[in-house]
Amino acid sequence: MKHSIRARFMLVTEGLMILVLLSIWCLNNWFLEDFYIAERRGALKSAYTSLDKLVMEIQEDGKSISEEYDDDSYAEKESLSWLLRELNEQSSISVLIIDNMNDKVISTSRDIDRLVARAYQYILGKKTPVFEILEQEENYAIQKTYDPITNSYYLECWGFFSDNSTVFLMNLPIISIQESVKLANRFLTYVGAAAVLIGAVVLYVTNNRITRPILKLADLSEEMSNLNFDVKYEGTAEDEIGVLGNSMNTLSEKLKETIQKLQDANAQLQKDIQEKEKVDQMRQEFIANVSHELKTPIALIQGYAEGLVEGMAEDKENRDYYCEVIMDEAGKMNKLVRQLLNLSALESGYDHVKIETFDLSELIQGAVGAAKILIEQKEASVHIDMPEEILVLGDEFKIEEVMNNYLNNALNHLSGRKEIQIRVQEQENTVHVTVFNTGNRIDDEDLEKLWTKFYKVDKAHTREYGGSGLGLSIVKAIMDSHHQKYGVQNVEDGVEFWFELEKTNM
Repeated sequence: MKHSIRARFMLVTEGLMILVLLSIWCLNNWFLEDFYIAERRGALKSAYTSLDKLVMEIQEDGKSISEEYDDDSYAEKESLSWLLRELNEQSSISVLIIDNMNDKVISTSRDIDRLVARAYQYILGKKTPVFEILEQEENYAIQKTYDPITNSYYLECWGFFSDNSTVFLMNLPIISIQESVKLANRFLTYVGAAAVLIGAVVLYVTNNRITRPILKLADLSEEMSNLNFDVKYEGTAEDEIGVLGNSMNTLSEKLKETIQKLQDANAQLQKDIQEKEKVDQMRQEFIANVSHELKTPIALIQGYAEGLVEGMAEDKENRDYYCEVIMDEAGKMNKLVRQLLNLSALESGYDHVKIETFDLSELIQGAVGAAKILIEQKEASVHIDMPEEILVLGDEFKIEEVMNNYLNNALNHLSGRKEIQIRVQEQENTVHVTVFNTGNRIDDEDLEKLWTKFYKVDKAHTREYGGSGLGLSIVKAIMDSHHQKYGVQNVEDGVEFWFELEKTNM
């Protein structure tokens, strides 16, 4: 495999091991000595602070330092002798103090004379050993000193305590840190090389155990990409790879099921595409219907208007007839436009429904009364079967439009006995309203199409009474906005339209 995860894992791990070892080697080589010196300087500064505080306390008590040292040679903690002993034992700091009251010398070093001579050399500025000032304070200095006699280095702190008269010298031997660094780095190189070699062997062995199931999973995924979902991961490990293998087995089963569902969905999609084509065809029919509905009245208006202009109606009677035709056709166009606007507002949701309680019986009586002239013209008989008062929830204005559409539809399609029956039946939570008219039954395949815009069962008959085919579409939009049921059915001797409203018990 060109970019094996096994090789990359080994390279990354080995690279990290080498980087860590190299970083430790560099830190040892460049910073360990400075760190060691800084630690030792800190020890000297801490020792000076402790001694200075104790010396000042002794002098405030009116005692000399040497007397105090002689008196508390075997004293308890916090005494001068105890502090000097602690500095020598814990930090290997040798201390020399020259008492300014009696010039007596206090020292924890055996080589007292040499330290006394060096202290005076530093104070008097005489010839001194080779040194390097590391820190200079007001009362003391810390320096790194080379002693040619012992061929070794020391850290020394010398100067005065806060009384500016008591001389001190603190001496701290430092090991040859450079040699120690070189030795440590040499040892680290050997150990690091061995660790890298052993790590490579261990990584190779462990990588095989780790990557083998991963390679199996890779083969499994390749088979799945070829839509072969019968292969399964057969590992028994309970680690993350085992979990991944079981997940891939589950994924294989899910994919198999999903592809089957996709195939089913694809078949459904084909049906939806066909349905969309039907919708597009309906849209085209809608445009054609609007054009057709407007074409006839526009042609009539244009024709009769031209006749008036050309003087074809010279007498008043003809002119009145021409004008009546023009006004009638303009009224039909105006009614069509208003219905289209009303339907568009309902379907788009801009015409909000105002739900309130109203008396449905009063509404129906009003609709029948408003159509009295048309009823008499049609020589129809209207029979109403309903309670004197029945309260329902809905938009009274829109429900009145539904009732008017149903009633006008019934009047326009009357035949035979010319009878219309309006019935209101109370049910548990709803009120069921039916409008029946005697006449020809509607073909079953046309029943559902009645609610479609511009659909007309009898286009020739519809033209006679000026119908546009939008009335029932408006009924559908209103009832859908109320979330209530509606419908139509063929019954004996005629057709029955119905709708339901929510009943209120106020």
